[in-house]
Amino acid sequence: MTKYIVVSGGVVSGIGKGVIASSTGLLLKTTGLKVTAIKIDPYMNIDAGTMRPQEHGEVYVLNDGGEVDLDLGNYERYLNVTLSRDNNITTGKIYKEVIEKERKGDYLGKTVQIVPHVTNEIQDWIERVSKIPVDETGEEPDICIVELGGTVGDIESAPFVEAMRQFQFRVGHENFALIHVSLVPDMHGEQKTKPTQTTVHSLRGLGLLPDLIACRLLVPQPLRPDTKSKISMFCHVAAEQVFGVHDVSSVYHVPLLLQSQGIVEYLTKRLNLESVRVADEMVEGGLSLSKRWRKMTSQSERAFDTVNIALVGKYTDLKDSYMSVTKSLEHSAFRVNRKLTVHWVESSDLEAETQESAPARYHDAWRAVVGAGGILVPGGFGNRGIEGMLLAIKYAREQGIPYLGICLGFQLAVIEWSRNVLNIPDATSTEFDQETKSPAIIFMPEISKTHMGGTMRLGLRPTVFEEGTETWSKARKLYGGAGKIWERHRHRYEVNPDWVEKLSASGLPFVGKDEKGERMQVLELRDHPFFLGLQAHPEFCTRPLNPSPPFLGFVAAASGSGVLQEQIEHQLQQFVPPHPEDSMVGEAELRNGHPVAYGKDHVLINGSASAS
Repeated sequence: MTKYIVVSGGVVSGIGKGVIASSTGLLLKTTGLKVTAIKIDPYMNIDAGTMRPQEHGEVYVLNDGGEVDLDLGNYERYLNVTLSRDNNITTGKIYKEVIEKERKGDYLGKTVQIVPHVTNEIQDWIERVSKIPVDETGEEPDICIVELGGTVGDIESAPFVEAMRQFQFRVGHENFALIHVSLVPDMHGEQKTKPTQTTVHSLRGLGLLPDLIACRLLVPQPLRPDTKSKISMFCHVAAEQVFGVHDVSSVYHVPLLLQSQGIVEYLTKRLNLESVRVADEMVEGGLSLSKRWRKMTSQSERAFDTVNIALVGKYTDLKDSYMSVTKSLEHSAFRVNRKLTVHWVESSDLEAETQESAPARYHDAWRAVVGAGGILVPGGFGNRGIEGMLLAIKYAREQGIPYLGICLGFQLAVIEWSRNVLNIPDATSTEFDQETKSPAIIFMPEISKTHMGGTMRLGLRPTVFEEGTETWSKARKLYGGAGKIWERHRHRYEVNPDWVEKLSASGLPFVGKDEKGERMQVLELRDHPFFLGLQAHPEFCTRPLNPSPPFLGFVAAASGSGVLQEQIEHQLQQFVPPHPEDSMVGEAELRNGHPVAYGKDHVLINGSASAS
């Protein structure tokens, strides 16, 4: 029987439930248990694909093309698992499922209501998805972490809270535990417990009793013993059930912080985890994971040298818009033993108009770019700030500064080359000017022009390196020298096939293409210290202990040529793709509805779980 750990939140949203849920899962995985995770988002959207990054943060893309909440990125990175779109539940998905069943007559003419029909659908969904294998074992998980998004008391989350109240009886007391994350404000040195008392009171009134209360403090000072005692007394839990989560030097220390307070021991007792059969090799793997994680965090603390990266983007006002990008940079910095400093540069601040309207911002932006060890241009949509990005790319190319372009950053590198090397000053993308006479980048012919959600080129896709690149391509060597690689895509535009020949002839090599050789997917300048662009989003496949190869090469190059060569040699010997073997299939199989296997008993077909 699968064990379920629900993580809810109170007082404020964005309190850190995702990191606490991921950290709890990681700790259980270090004991040898198999762990999966589900994120519940109470919004009405079917998925996160059409949301503005400034409002919701990054749209995270999965192997099956699911556009989901950024917390699923936390789960994949911490737990080293591969999730599906069904691991993200939204109100829109649940209502769509219920309405479709009603239209088919599945409810036998009954009046369809929130209780029991919607709440039953939520429970059935969780129970079904929790049993899908997500790791290299291909076996059903032992533990499912369910993160309930939003804040307890929100009208949107009410059906999900009620579903969880019912679910605890469906699966049984021994198989259900609840962690409630609450804010403990620090007011002039005094830790206030009233918000926690109030939110726990609300939770209990809804029929859910917290087994653990994780007290989030937005200061470096830990939870004081007297504060813990007060929360214990007024929230009807033992002191051992109250945990403090204060600010630490990095989120990768949170698992160790929770472990030091006995969370594993408590959950082992509460869920009777000793009754779960764990193979010897899984125990050994868990011990190895724990050892490597501790080594990674301790080394990052001792890092002395710094690597400076200028991230030139469009959504820098909300850092969560680039969550996976910053995580990829962090993981790579851990590997090269450097402290990471990211300079956030709003791309429009680099443009000439800003020099006139806000000269201080203009000079600060260029100071960050000129002083950086590496320049990164991530993905994005729309034409705002494009000219500033092109200026940053031109500077990196001409001055020999390490450059990494992701998706939009890849396309803009092609446009910059077309304008300044091929001398086509009006070269652009049809995304920015549909009537342009010099379309270096064009709309992909198969993409819908009427629907936004889920219509892009999405999910895990293969890239084939060109013959001869094995001798010189840094990108290929960073992928272990493989002739074919897989990364996740999310885009509507591509390099104009009619321009490829003249771009290549002028000295811009496309070292990686799709299987037919028709779509350009990786560009790399041969005589540059490090100049790499990828149409895919490699940041979605990074892991703390297995950094994304392009980001690793970029950060290593920004740290020095000797560091880059050292990492290339390491990757050639030890790189292992983070994807399940069965997911690394060709485009033809994807087009023919190839089921992405996650074990011998379950597959994902078009994003839905079924028994094989």
